[in-house]
Amino acid sequence: MSEIALRLQDVRVAYGNSQQPVLKGFSMSVRKGELACLLGASGCGKTTVLRAVAGFERLQSGEIYVSQQRVAAAGVHLPPEKRKVGMVFQEYALFPHLTAQQNVAFGLRRLPREEQQARVTQLLKMVELHSHASRYPHELSGGQQQRIALARALAPNPEILLLDEPFSSLDKQTRERLGREVRDILREAGQTALLVTHSEHEAQLMADHIGYVQQGEFRAGEKTVRVESV
Repeated sequence: MSEIALRLQDVRVAYGNSQQPVLKGFSMSVRKGELACLLGASGCGKTTVLRAVAGFERLQSGEIYVSQQRVAAAGVHLPPEKRKVGMVFQEYALFPHLTAQQNVAFGLRRLPREEQQARVTQLLKMVELHSHASRYPHELSGGQQQRIALARALAPNPEILLLDEPFSSLDKQTRERLGREVRDILREAGQTALLVTHSEHEAQLMADHIGYVQQGEFRAGEKTVRVESV
């Protein structure tokens, strides 16, 4: 049985002074090497799951483990940069003043220059944009920008990669093509990942396991991520 790469246990998150939590008793796990998906409409809480895992939201209760390390609990909050978690946002979030290769290298600043360059070259080739290394984000198409964002997130070798509606701003044809490409890249890299989307087609296209989220309640699909509402 493969190792658990991500586990959330009875997680509760609420925004501000709200008495109504966005997540309540939320439990799920993802095994190492899997691409899991949380599928649901906007506002159902699926993006909050990613933000809690990444360290952008504090827990009211419950626990989150990345591999065997507890990164969040009541009174415990490991900073995002120490969680070994990568994240790809729907709006790309590339630095406009940096080239493609500089964006990918951003999280590798502590490595020796030669190691940085080798890793950047490897990733740019993986996403098939090595020839665009010196271009700035505004010189790239939306799909190319998202592949650079993916390479940047993969650069530090995260234990788990989070993808937040990563193709929602792209046209249908580009979205489907890029979804297949990203799926193949993640599988080639052996990368564990958790995707959130509102598109069932996108979920079925990319994921090994799918959990449906409806206003804080979950139901299993034909392929199921281990998600429960307690």
